[in-house]
Amino acid sequence: MPRPLPPLNALKSFDAAARLLSFSKAAEELRLTHGAVSRAVKQLEDFLGLDLFKRATRSISLTAKGATYAASVRDVLDRLAAATAEVKEGRSAGALTVSTLDSFAARWLMPRLFRFRRAHAEIDVRLLTTQRLVDFASEDVDVAIRMGRGHWPGLHADLLMKEDLSPVCSPSLLKGPHPLRSLADLKYHTLIHDDFPVDWTMWLKAAGVEGIDSKRGPVFNSSDHALQAAIQGEGIVLGSSVLADDDIAAGRLVRPFALSLPIDLAYYVVAPPKALQKPKVKAFRDWLMAEAAREEG
Repeated sequence: MPRPLPPLNALKSFDAAARLLSFSKAAEELRLTHGAVSRAVKQLEDFLGLDLFKRATRSISLTAKGATYAASVRDVLDRLAAATAEVKEGRSAGALTVSTLDSFAARWLMPRLFRFRRAHAEIDVRLLTTQRLVDFASEDVDVAIRMGRGHWPGLHADLLMKEDLSPVCSPSLLKGPHPLRSLADLKYHTLIHDDFPVDWTMWLKAAGVEGIDSKRGPVFNSSDHALQAAIQGEGIVLGSSVLADDDIAAGRLVRPFALSLPIDLAYYVVAPPKALQKPKVKAFRDWLMAEAAREEG
């Protein structure tokens, strides 16, 4: 026999309006319009055959029956959310969703990820690459690796690696008619640009270098692509110590100058505090920190 259930979408609007005592604030929370919330509540009232709110010109308040019903609805929705989370967590207990920048994933994380898989074969890593900051509250992401200054309200952030920038290029550019011997020699070569927050204009100014057109040269929206262009001998790029070091160690890139400038941005492991209580998240966070510490040591 079918249950005589009220319109379920209307319950969400009623619950939000009852908690906030405002259709406008409920609409903002649910990302709906004021009119949509008002209509949903009216639909629920029509279904029940009674008023849930007392409506004044600029305010609303719950009726006695509305307050009783609101408490019951809130309890049902809370239990439904808890049951959904339990089922969802059980289904994906062995899966770990990681969000990070595409260049960091390609140049640092992927070449090392096999070590995590060997140590934790029971955890399947799902890697999502994006330039934007993910919303842990609304997206299915367990942990993120972000670049910034370590301040993300409501989230726990562990410093993973600091960064410095220096020009890097193919070893082939150390030869030829204009070999790179000093920073002044940059004027004879193509400058490669990427989407890194610190660009050639800022770096050259900090290094005290003048007389070079810092805007010329090809532009890539990915540090990974810019580094690949440099490897192929297309020019010189500002190489992040984190992203370029593997290529330097392998001889695909070189630092033609001793000068390297630190920046006030770094990579952080970021997650909601409660997420770090999950064994799979803690295991991945601890592994990342150990990998970074091993390289620094």
